[in-house]
Formats: sequence, C-alpha cells, structure tokens
Amino acid sequence: MTAYVPALTVDGVSKVFDVSAPWLNRVIERRPKLFVEAVSEVSFTVETGTCFSIVGESGCGKSTVARLVTGLYKTTRGDISFGTGATGRPIRVQMIFQDPHSSVNPRWRVGDIIAEPIREMKLRDTEKETMARVRELLETVGLGADDAQKFPHEFSGGQRQRISIARALASEPELLVCDEPTSALDVSVQAQILNLMRRLQDELGLTYLFISHDLSVVRHMSDHIAVMYLGRIVEQAPVEQLFTAPQHPYSKLLLATIPDIQNPKRRVEAQAGEPPSPLNPPSGCAFHPRCPIAMEKCSKVMPELLHAPGHAKVSCHAVAEV
Repeated sequence: MTAYVPALTVDGVSKVFDVSAPWLNRVIERRPKLFVEAVSEVSFTVETGTCFSIVGESGCGKSTVARLVTGLYKTTRGDISFGTGATGRPIRVQMIFQDPHSSVNPRWRVGDIIAEPIREMKLRDTEKETMARVRELLETVGLGADDAQKFPHEFSGGQRQRISIARALASEPELLVCDEPTSALDVSVQAQILNLMRRLQDELGLTYLFISHDLSVVRHMSDHIAVMYLGRIVEQAPVEQLFTAPQHPYSKLLLATIPDIQNPKRRVEAQAGEPPSPLNPPSGCAFHPRCPIAMEKCSKVMPELLHAPGHAKVSCHAVAEV
C-alpha cells in the first residue's frame, strides 16, 4: 500500500503583524507598540488532487493563510510543507489573485505576461517554443491564440481572470492557491470561471487551496472545508457534511445566510453583536460574545480543535461536552 503524502501540510501556523504607529508618533504620544495575530495556530492538510476551501468573514485571516502558503508572508510560528510531484521534486505552487484588474501588468502584452514565468524558469529551450506554449495556454483557458498580442485593457474582467489562470499554469504547478478568484466578477462570469477551474483540475490533476467568503461557490468547488473565525479554524469537515450537519454555531450562522430556493421567505434570526477587533480579541473562545449557546467556560478557556461525529473537527466546548 502506497503511503499517503498530502500535497500541502500546514502545522500550527501563526502570523503576527506589527501595526504600530510610526516611531516618532509613539515617542511623542507615549503609545506602546501594537501587534495583531492575524492567523493563530492553524493546521490542516490538503490531499493531492482535491480542493480544500477556507471560508469566513472578511478579516478572519483566510487571505493571510493563502499568502503564507505561497511565501508572500513569512510565518511567525509553525511549519508549512509540500508533498512531492511525479518527478520526486517538491510540488510547484502558484497563486490566482482576487482582482484581475490589478494583478496583471497593464503595460505588457498578454503574451509577455504569460511567457514571463516560462522564461524565468527556463521551461522551454527557445523563444519559438515559449510562444507556442503561450498560445496553447490561451486556448486552454478559453481565449484565442491571437489574444497574445493584445493588452489587458482590451479584455473584460472575466477574460482577465482567464489570463491570470493561464499565467499561473505557465509554470506547470501542481498546487494552485486561489484567493477569492471570482469575487470581483459578475455572477454569470463567476460560473464560467468556476467551471473552467473544475475542468482544469480534472484534466491536469491540479490541487486547489480555495479561499472564499461565498459558501455557494465553495460548495461547487470543494471536497473539504475549513471555517475560520478571527484567525482560527473553528470547524473542518467534508463539504456535504458541513452543509447538511454543521457543528459549530458560527458555521450554522454562515449557512443560515444562504438564500433558500425552497423557502425564500423563511425568517432568519439576527445574530447578536459584531465581529470583535483582532487588536483586542475576547478571552477564551473568540465567538462567545455572539454565540447563542455560550457557557461560562467559553469566556475563559480557548477550545481545542477536536474530532466530532463523522470526519469533522470542531473547536467548541458545547459540542465537545455533547
């Protein structure tokens, strides 16, 4: 039996940012340094060939995790490791960014944008082979080979995101980190991009780490989901288990916000409170000020991420006691 080697392992990763005022301001105003822990003790594994999604409200730390995995940020604590590809080397990682309007160079032609990683990594021997690969990638993502001569401003938002995907594929990665790749697009265009990503995953055997706040998108793409709240993972589960039997109160809150076609006029109880500031997080479980089932213990002790019924993990004292 072949040993299981995940494509990505994130083990106890934390990231702390210094958000202090400039030195002179702090001296004059006698203000201390300020630090925010954007990601705290996050651990998960991504199986090769699957899509692992991280969901949560804005500011919960999910995009920070994406940037830690791709090396754009350095971890404060913890380890990130990658599996090996078919050739025995560590797998290659690329990222698809959220905004297709700002993630491509407006002064470069599309062909040069896609060809840059091929040239830098010397993946083709000649310029002729490089441009042939560029044309092949454009056709793979649903654009024309002649589009290589155009500039980004000549394309719509959905087409620019296709260019971003082609650029990510140019370095022949095995793992794609997708930081809300459809949030800046119209709904109809979102569906086209998601279907393209699913097709590419099937054809190329890609592994996805998918970041999103849209649960309907996540359900369409994912095999496994992690729910984040204020820098911590509060629940992990296979996609259907999370949608049919969520365990954590915050997961239930997120699912309650999804429109229900069968019952469009259903009443949804408003959840008390606002997300707390990461500069001054609550003691114990960060969700306890908004939780309808909070106990006294919740405000004092941080719950661990423990195994729950099925294949889920949940960080909740109430669930653990039940």
